[in-house]
Amino acid sequence: MARKKPTKAAAGFNGADIGFLGSRDEPADERTVESRKVLRESLDSQIEEFLKKGGEIESVPSNITADPPQKPSGDYGNRPI
Repeated sequence: MARKKPTKAAAGFNGADIGFLGSRDEPADERTVESRKVLRESLDSQIEEFLKKGGEIESVPSNITADPPQKPSGDYGNRPI
């Protein structure tokens, strides 16, 4: 599988591709303290900008899921033999 290389348009701070940093495609050997620092600084600046525009950060309990529990289907054993 070919690795994604940063492009000039997608390059962020110091030429690092912010979209690539932290993705599942980023190999473990390229995860350095510096790359994590760049990613953290980018996230911090985005959060700061969001809050300045009037955004609000809401804490969601860990037991909340997007999919509510569903009623089990009753079609077990309904297939012809």
